[in-house]
Amino acid sequence: MAKVHDRFPENAEGPFYVDHQCIDCDVCRSIAPDIFVRHDRGAHSYVRRQPENEEERELCREAMESCPVEAIGDDGDW
Repeated sequence: MAKVHDRFPENAEGPFYVDHQCIDCDVCRSIAPDIFVRHDRGAHSYVRRQPENEEERELCREAMESCPVEAIGDDGDW
């Protein structure tokens, strides 16, 4: 389970984030490429921007459920 205190600093401010458990597997980036991007130097994903509508929030939830190491968190109220 992702932990907010372990989130990468590159994450956009908001409820969705990627933490230090990320193994750079590309699953989240393939599901929601407009939201999740790769940090090349750090070899991990992060949230470039928060979702702007329900469709994008659903993609983020799908990415979170598909993450093999549970590195994606959602600490927001929608």
